[in-house]
Amino acid sequence: MNKILQVEALNLITELQQLHALVKDMGEDEILESSSVELQVAFKRLDELAALEMDEKSTETILKSLGLESLLIAISNFRFSYNLKLEIEKANCILESQNSWKTFKNVTFYPNYLQLARTEYIGSNLKPEDCVVFIGSGPLPQSLTMLCHEHGVRGIGIEQDGNRASLPREVISRLRLSENIRIIEGNHFCLPLEARCELYMIAAQAEPKKEIFEHLAKVLPKGSKVSYRLYEKGLRKILDSSILFELPAGFEEYLRTQPALPVNNTVVFLEKK
Repeated sequence: MNKILQVEALNLITELQQLHALVKDMGEDEILESSSVELQVAFKRLDELAALEMDEKSTETILKSLGLESLLIAISNFRFSYNLKLEIEKANCILESQNSWKTFKNVTFYPNYLQLARTEYIGSNLKPEDCVVFIGSGPLPQSLTMLCHEHGVRGIGIEQDGNRASLPREVISRLRLSENIRIIEGNHFCLPLEARCELYMIAAQAEPKKEIFEHLAKVLPKGSKVSYRLYEKGLRKILDSSILFELPAGFEEYLRTQPALPVNNTVVFLEKK
């Protein structure tokens, strides 16, 4: 690596260390309840850093830096919790709105999720009335909403926090999609379900990835299709802890759809062997 790139990587590591010092001791509940401008600025800065283009050598320098793995996990956890906070706020805005669909379509990243839904639909060869299960659907189940509203599939969202499961149900009801989507309380261990499912989707933020895939490899029937999302571009792939995840045996990748603007996620399609 030339000296300029090395200095840039070291400067970036220093900034990540400073951001880590700010958020490392904060739990999810504290972040969800916080109105701190400092946290808002930190989250925005991490989003800016995530969008940076980065060459492979700089990426390797950061990943190989001593003690950086735990730092990246802590920052990833902070970004997850703050994203969760924003999703809850957006879900409540939809519930308070006089025009739920208009508010939903004005949510940040709406075009991204619209394109992701199309990618999932085509990549897994879904048809109207097929059933998809989404692990880690969250308080604002945008992926399920897009798939069901735009492509006519039926969806089951899995939410592991029982205290938050009612919020996406209310959102789905306000969007008049309750007949197409249901939210159940649980996690990956509640799979397989009695209902036939044509696709099992795993959110980019769904954790722990290793445990989820190992369980699915044990319980899903042969030929089951699974999709998951990851980040492979720029610094975003470093700030997403799934870069540390290795797919266990039991699945065969049959398609990988690279991101095209405005989407940042790569979508990987697997089949159970």
